[in-house]
Amino acid sequence: MSASSVHRRTTCRICDSASVERVISLKPTPLANAFLRKEQLADPEPVFPLDLFFCAQCGHLQLLDVVDPALLFRNYVYVSSTSPSFVEHFRKYAEELVRDYRLPAKSLVVEIGSNDGVLLKHFKTAGMNVLGVDPAVEIAKSATAAGIPTIPDFFTLNRAREIRREHGAAAVVAANNVFAHADDLHGILDGVRELLAPDGVFVFEVSYLLDVYEKTLFDMTYHEHVSYHSVKPLEVLFSRHGMELIDTRRVPTHGGSLRGIAQLKGGPHPRKPSVQELLALEAAAGLDRKETFIEFGRNIAHLKNELGKVLNELKSQGKHIGAFGAPAKLTTLMHHFELGPDVIDFVVDDSPLKQGLFTPGHHIPVLPVAAMYERKPDCMLLLAWNFATPILKQHQRFMDEGGRFIIPLPKLEVRSS
Repeated sequence: MSASSVHRRTTCRICDSASVERVISLKPTPLANAFLRKEQLADPEPVFPLDLFFCAQCGHLQLLDVVDPALLFRNYVYVSSTSPSFVEHFRKYAEELVRDYRLPAKSLVVEIGSNDGVLLKHFKTAGMNVLGVDPAVEIAKSATAAGIPTIPDFFTLNRAREIRREHGAAAVVAANNVFAHADDLHGILDGVRELLAPDGVFVFEVSYLLDVYEKTLFDMTYHEHVSYHSVKPLEVLFSRHGMELIDTRRVPTHGGSLRGIAQLKGGPHPRKPSVQELLALEAAAGLDRKETFIEFGRNIAHLKNELGKVLNELKSQGKHIGAFGAPAKLTTLMHHFELGPDVIDFVVDDSPLKQGLFTPGHHIPVLPVAAMYERKPDCMLLLAWNFATPILKQHQRFMDEGGRFIIPLPKLEVRSS
């Protein structure tokens, strides 16, 4: 992996201002999803900066160090359908859009970063024509084979033009948990504008900066996520592209996300009060001030000390500690909180795609969930903390047998039977 794999921007990716200032520095890490096979453990493993910058002009929080997207996404291993709660979330999401925007049968729905088609299959069930665009070649191939046609590529203006020529204009263009991934947000919106029907809508979900700030969800920061979105800068972005936000909604996924809906400026759908309501909440929280994020950095340091005390006490008592879940955010939390193999013995995960691999940087083995019952650690650090409720319910037996779950975020908790 060469130095050309990463470059540093000098301007804000929303408003192009050069008035960007570093407000938080997390420990540099390997790529968050770069889990390793056993034969790769001796290979060089580069790390990349993980610094957050605040734009004084528009208030956008962002990474300026940009890793080559081909490295991040061509061999992507995260599959949304492994989470039952996500499947249900996207089912309701599709139903609401079909109902609220009265989508006629056979309307075209295009999703950018469609993954395994977990959202599009619900639109298909509702009678829509669907098309995914996703650069993860193997996942796109599997989605197509499962009946969700998926183009294995990045979404660009040229790709949008091709889709419109071949399939017509889209009633809905969706982008879920990917709108934060693109360095070139302007290129994406050029393509969305090209593809949308005059009465069409662009709907997206992103981790919401207000939740990240209020709950100290710093582990949502990793190299795939170059933008940390809030409504005020998004209004600037859409306005630059002849579009307007007409609805915003807080949703519970990923510890707290924002669902936004936009249309072409002057489109037929009324703007809902929700947009102004979230703008007011953001202003009250101080998301438009750099000092807010400097304080956020101090809160992260406090959490690190708090968790460190708990884990160090357990280790001093000779306790064994495993970790539950191998999401991308594991890499940020474990590196910044300095949780290596001297603290964590192993990680378990439900996804067969990650079982048998080793975590980035620390090389801790990822095992099937059954290993938790076979190895019987005293505690499991819940790294997939956003799924705490279903995981604790599903693994009540672990607690009944004397085990404890440690939930690091949004606040430190220890759960036992």
